[in-house]
Amino acid sequence: MSEERSKRTMETSGGKKITVEIKRFENEKASLFDLGHPLLNSIADSFVKAAGVGALQAVSREAYFTVADGAGSDSSENNGSKQHRFPNLRGESSKSLEALVKNTGKESLQWGLAAGLYSGITYGMKEARGGAHDWRNSVVAGALTGAAMAVTTSERTSHDQVVQSALTGAAISAAANLLSSIF
Repeated sequence: MSEERSKRTMETSGGKKITVEIKRFENEKASLFDLGHPLLNSIADSFVKAAGVGALQAVSREAYFTVADGAGSDSSENNGSKQHRFPNLRGESSKSLEALVKNTGKESLQWGLAAGLYSGITYGMKEARGGAHDWRNSVVAGALTGAAMAVTTSERTSHDQVVQSALTGAAISAAANLLSSIF
């Protein structure tokens, strides 16, 4: 009897409270920041989350290249023409660590800016359209973000590259919007 009573006590005191809090947290779209305006909160939250992903991606890519180089892969297989995204990161010197940190920061910034820009445009479109959030907002935000990223990631960006990036951003955003409504 006492075991059953303690189980009921736990359900009414701690057990149910925790599950209620978890469900509330999932339903509220909790933000990491409270900057005073939902637009700023959305941009900052997206920036930080995507910058973290960008940093992990850059570091894991370099870790892969380090392991692949250290495993003694056959250089005759590639005719000695291995191409690394960050060729200056090879070696054991502090210079390579410095390059890793610099490039990881750069990639984090790019990912964060893309996510913050996309989030801000999506929020602005939603507000401008009277609260309507549909595929149109996503397509416009994806296209503008894609174009902006094409312009900012290279010194010599052609008109064709900007258009291609805008179309790619719009397509990816529309697909994500469609899939999120299905699942």
